[in-house]
Amino acid sequence: MITAEGVSFAYARASILKNVALKASTGHVLGLIGPNGSGKTTLLRTLYAGLKPGAGLIRVDDTPIGDLSVKQVSRSIAVVSQESVGELPITVREMVLLGRLPHRSGFDRLGRADHAQAAAALRRVGARHLAERSYGSLSGGEKQRVLIARSLAQDARHLLLDEPTNHLDIRYQHDILQLVRSLDVTTVVVLHDLNLSARYCDELVLLDGGQVACCGTPDEVLVPRVLEPVYGIGIDRITIRGQAHLIFTPHGPGPEPTGGGQGPDRADQDVNQ
Repeated sequence: MITAEGVSFAYARASILKNVALKASTGHVLGLIGPNGSGKTTLLRTLYAGLKPGAGLIRVDDTPIGDLSVKQVSRSIAVVSQESVGELPITVREMVLLGRLPHRSGFDRLGRADHAQAAAALRRVGARHLAERSYGSLSGGEKQRVLIARSLAQDARHLLLDEPTNHLDIRYQHDILQLVRSLDVTTVVVLHDLNLSARYCDELVLLDGGQVACCGTPDEVLVPRVLEPVYGIGIDRITIRGQAHLIFTPHGPGPEPTGGGQGPDRADQDVNQ
């Protein structure tokens, strides 16, 4: 479990986060959503001590993160960030083995057990056949699978991901998030696509201007009356085969949309297909 209480953060005089609170429950997927510049990535970085909040408290399994050493944080939290590792001349196997480093001391060499755990992690994500490939030669979806395998090899109880579906085609977006959902860890994921967040997240935190505009289940958060003021776009929600889908209508000149009126009357329409 990861919790944040009253977290605020500022770069110089620019306030980015203001009194943010959240709870990522054990074994659940918590999605961070909101417009560009709303503070999603900054909040994620505070959750793994990549940034130190100016106020508030982050707890990892009830322990303040500030009381944990860098190695203890690395053993507890695995991170898949937006920053590319570039074209490092290493194999997929070597990339995944990096996840074992928090469990080594000093100049200890990786042992047979470490290699076995890395191989098991690659099998878990369906990438065992890529082990000897150069990491830089992989597709975007393959790289994401390998980075998740690295987090599994790290044996961390918490997984934080910053836009893991960015630049992936539709198939790989769903493949990656299905994989994430199958992991028995506490997961916090930044997502831009609200329809993906509806399908794969147990809870959502909607950020707007560095503050929590709404939090709850996807059914509670992903409704027009909550989303429209934050995103500044017309939204209809329909249900197809039991799954909520959002349809967006940009504001501006042109004919009025025919999708219905304002408020809860158009919050959820059933479509039988």
